[in-house]
Amino acid sequence: MHAKISGRALMNQSVQLLGISNAIVDVLAHVDQEFLNMIGAPRGSMTLIDEARAHEIYDMMGPATEMSGGSVANTVAGFAILGGSASYIGRVKSDQLGEIFVHDMRSLGVDVRTAPAVDGAATARSHILIDAEGQRTMQTYLGACTELSISDVTEDTVGTPGVILLEGYVWDIPQGPALAAEAIRIAKQNGSTVAISLSDSFCVERHRDAFANAVRDDVTMVFADEDELMALYEVDNFEDVLAAIVGSDNLFVMTRSEKGSVIVEGDTKIVQEAYPVDQVIDTTGAGDAYTAAFLYGLTSGKSLEKCARLGSHVATNIIQQVGARIDQNVLDSFQ
Repeated sequence: MHAKISGRALMNQSVQLLGISNAIVDVLAHVDQEFLNMIGAPRGSMTLIDEARAHEIYDMMGPATEMSGGSVANTVAGFAILGGSASYIGRVKSDQLGEIFVHDMRSLGVDVRTAPAVDGAATARSHILIDAEGQRTMQTYLGACTELSISDVTEDTVGTPGVILLEGYVWDIPQGPALAAEAIRIAKQNGSTVAISLSDSFCVERHRDAFANAVRDDVTMVFADEDELMALYEVDNFEDVLAAIVGSDNLFVMTRSEKGSVIVEGDTKIVQEAYPVDQVIDTTGAGDAYTAAFLYGLTSGKSLEKCARLGSHVATNIIQQVGARIDQNVLDSFQ
């Protein structure tokens, strides 16, 4: 377990990882099909809802677990749990869920570099409804996270991290493209490596040209699943993805669920098999955990092969529990 760090202790100092993303509180609860029918949510779907509906669903839910969430925030939290030094930029409001988000991240040692907003929309939350087979259905209110602005991304808040990880969903918010460009500018100026997580295939379709340009010109590392990459390169199968990235200078870290993962950097190709599991409890955050572990390995000087094995090991543990939070002792069983 790593030593905990106070919220501002890392400001203006180099950390290994900075995440910039939509700050969302995950509200996780076990439900049955009857509950999904009652709220009109197709099993396995992700639906955007407004604030009133968010409160309504929350009041209907049974016992729930609340923790900081959102894809890249999960990765940053996991990275810190594994022992890495991490910082984070994302927007929450100064309300109950906003306080939960900031407290949760800081309790893990993450330096949260954006103060909660005193006005504007309420803190974003995703109701993650988990059925008996581990399938998750999400009802998401985006709220305050869409109000992240270019004024939040400065040389002071960014600092000089080893890696800056940008979330694809950032391009969805009004000032997202501008703040991403500013983060990339600061990264290049300070010698930081830029990585992008492509979020989901629909996000890729919305911003294909922007993502393609970023991968070509600005981003060193690409974290994505096979569906996201097929959307990016407009192909129908994974073999065509592999053909499309030939000659690229990027490091591609590509997850394929039960098929494992594939890492490609130049002429190097690593195929990592998935580890077998007895029962899938909850798939929430498996890809985020893989990314956290891979980056932890990479920033610790481990080989790409070991980074891939570490990612698979941690992701395998995540899908056998409820929620996206990596266990503090997960590395004890890593060979």
